[in-house]
Amino acid sequence: MNSALDAFGVQARPLRLAVALLDSGWVEFDELVRATAQPRRGVEELLTALGEDLERDGSALRLRPGSAGRWRELAGAAARRDDLSAEVAALVADVPPPLPALDHVQATPETVVARARWLDEQYDLRSVRLTFVGDHDLTSLAVRALRPEAELTVVDVDDRILSYIDRRGERSIRTVHADLRFGLPLAVAGNADVVFSDPPYTPEGMGLFAARGIECLADPPNGRLVLAYGYSPRHPALGHQVQRALLSLGLAFEAIVPEFHRYAGAQAIGSAADLYVCQPTARSRKKGKGKPQGIYTHGPQSVESHRTPAALLHTLGEFAGVGGREVAVHDPDWTKPVPVPEGHGLAVDLTADPGPWLARVLLAANAERVALLLPNAHPDLADAQAQRALTDLVADKYRLRLLRSTPDNKHAVVVADAVTPDDANAAVHAVWTRAHGRVGNLWPHAASDIADLRLIDLPRHRIDELRREILNS
Repeated sequence: MNSALDAFGVQARPLRLAVALLDSGWVEFDELVRATAQPRRGVEELLTALGEDLERDGSALRLRPGSAGRWRELAGAAARRDDLSAEVAALVADVPPPLPALDHVQATPETVVARARWLDEQYDLRSVRLTFVGDHDLTSLAVRALRPEAELTVVDVDDRILSYIDRRGERSIRTVHADLRFGLPLAVAGNADVVFSDPPYTPEGMGLFAARGIECLADPPNGRLVLAYGYSPRHPALGHQVQRALLSLGLAFEAIVPEFHRYAGAQAIGSAADLYVCQPTARSRKKGKGKPQGIYTHGPQSVESHRTPAALLHTLGEFAGVGGREVAVHDPDWTKPVPVPEGHGLAVDLTADPGPWLARVLLAANAERVALLLPNAHPDLADAQAQRALTDLVADKYRLRLLRSTPDNKHAVVVADAVTPDDANAAVHAVWTRAHGRVGNLWPHAASDIADLRLIDLPRHRIDELRREILNS
């Protein structure tokens, strides 16, 4: 970052105001502090950076005539797009349907536009790296339309959203898959200056998304975490719980803008939420390392979800142990290699899978046999086309049996038996059995935007594309 900008960190608006005032004529130092709302020391550092281009007359200051041009360029200006509202409305109209199990409630197109404009006015998106932790509302696409040069990343658990953003953003936005309950991919940790997120509105959900947002920041105390959060005025205790969860992460509330976000739904909170601007403190990075499971208000991953009955898990173990195998039991976390002793079967309970876990557990596990317990309505089992897509995806690693309505009409069992390189495409098999390696190391011909990601961190459509690329090589 240019030294002239250092005094204002990621925030562009105060710098723009300061340059505009100094360019307009003589201005008193005290007025410069008041107008920018910046601490005295920060304004002094900015004035020092202006060097010989700054003229002084006692306590009055101005930019030397003829020098303002380059400083206006450094300070930038908010972008203008008169047709932005129509473009965003068209994008939102075609977004994949909300998933109640992920607490999706669609923000209005007007809100998505307002977010993009606010982010551009507050921060210099020409140089600030902006990461979205979840983006069903498509705020990243609105920012891209407003600021084509912005460096944007979206991290989301919903493969449908990542595919949609890739397609409509023409791959100008980096998309990364993650379920934040299991951690943040290393490739996106410590790479952002500003993080935006509209998390689940439970204390657990807000705390988890905020903690992962802090992990995204390259320099937490100098970065910003911008959040949406709303609660009913009839339940202030819930708002207090969420704010306490954020404070426990070492976050300071720089601003709270009431009713900034509006939604097509969420009537329990008046279809509105506030905009929180949070500044991490020096201790923020040390917080939030746990893995809470229940973070949503609905579905199998809600805060009130129930444990899987022991009888179902016993049946699952029987599928994994066919042939007299010992059975290893593992949780759904695919982010690290799943160790399975030779000759053992693996049993994994995926009854809380919102959709993307199944394929990634199959990529993460290297066992002779894997048995997985799923909801009968799992997206990968819903129809013949979905089943075929899953079977093809892992065909060079596992041969699948998809047992619907087993062991009861609410559940299904997927049994995966390992195939050998001789029975598969050897190149795909070699990559698929090393799913935690960086794609660029496993397949040197991989596209540059995915080379530093692990196979399991790719959006599902990019995994499919990589398989076809290897098969056609």
